[in-house]
Amino acid sequence: MPLLGAIADDFTGATDLASMLVKGGMRTVQTIGVPKPDESVDGYDAVVVSLKSRTAPAEWACAQSLAALAWLQGADCRQYFFKYCSTFDSTDLGNIGPVADALLTALGARFAIACPAFPANGRSVYQGHLFVGSVLLSESGMQNHPLTPMRDPNLVRVLSRQTDGGVGLVPYAAVAAGPEAIRAAMRTLGKAGRRYAIVDAVSDQHLLAIGEAIADHALITGGSGIAMGLPGNFRRAGLLPASPAVAARLPALAGHAAIIAGSCSPATLGQIEEAADLPRFAIDPLITPDAQRLAADALAWVEGKLGAVPVLIAASAPPERVQMVQASLGRERAGTLIETALATIAEGLVARGVRRLVLAGGETAGAVVAKLGVQRLTIGEEIAPGVPWTFAEGTGEKLLLALKSGNFGQPAFFHDAFAMLRKS
Repeated sequence: MPLLGAIADDFTGATDLASMLVKGGMRTVQTIGVPKPDESVDGYDAVVVSLKSRTAPAEWACAQSLAALAWLQGADCRQYFFKYCSTFDSTDLGNIGPVADALLTALGARFAIACPAFPANGRSVYQGHLFVGSVLLSESGMQNHPLTPMRDPNLVRVLSRQTDGGVGLVPYAAVAAGPEAIRAAMRTLGKAGRRYAIVDAVSDQHLLAIGEAIADHALITGGSGIAMGLPGNFRRAGLLPASPAVAARLPALAGHAAIIAGSCSPATLGQIEEAADLPRFAIDPLITPDAQRLAADALAWVEGKLGAVPVLIAASAPPERVQMVQASLGRERAGTLIETALATIAEGLVARGVRRLVLAGGETAGAVVAKLGVQRLTIGEEIAPGVPWTFAEGTGEKLLLALKSGNFGQPAFFHDAFAMLRKS
């Protein structure tokens, strides 16, 4: 039976978490949506259920998360994980707080940590404040996110606005002192009536110590970085092999390659600029505010261009352009229009022989895998921290997919992704 059952609030985040668990030696499967009642997960140590709930209405996000939890409980998982973005993407209405509240209640638990830190990708938490690289979250570009603008870097304040439960802090000094000091700090917070603890972490060693300290927690909430310490807990309990398993190689697939980018994060914008040598088509809903026309124009452009190098189709835009689109179309309509267009384009690309596809942005990835009918992903080798290649099951065609969170990846990520496949 699976040891860990995870619920992720978007598809790229789920893949990020699954990749971390695979590196720790846990055989991991990612499902797209809540699995069917009779779906088997025999042979896996961890199951990651990926939802598209990050920016959904809080009531719907809670209902879907509870449905995923019920399924994972039916699979007899020993511990549960609510995974969200390492930049704590949310608004004052949620969805991190409401979903965590619902999961804690369903599990009959009283306390959980909240730790989005992922130092390998430049996300660190110090004195409760989230940093991206050397700058506060509120100065990182995330303050301009089109759906979840993050203007307050103090996570104790942010989470406190989303939940009726008290929120405290396990500070750097306790984390640096190791697992027992972390446990003591959490006990103190629990006795003081706190439901959640933001936990400082600025290094991998901190994440490993936190992971050991929460071995007996029913629910863990955070980014994928905190999962670094979880396989060791199961290994010490004699539930995993003594040494981490080597991640399975994915099958090689012939066919064309493409990149679909919907994220407007600074990282993705830089990656698009770095890939200026690739054939590129820009989606502009301000000029063409119709999803089907946008898709038809992109697919007409791609004719004759599929071949030796990937094609890049992007709706990504700098903050000022995003603001213009939202002012003209409305935030919700603009987001839905772009997701629909990119998903339709992906379907058309697969019909034209694309078998290797990079998807940049959580909302984009969610829309595309749903359109393609993907049901499961087998996790392969990492291209960058938190972003592996995956083998998609459940589609009419076999596909290799890389689902990249908008904020992740080095500047040359797009080139590096396909260079890795050529070497394998």
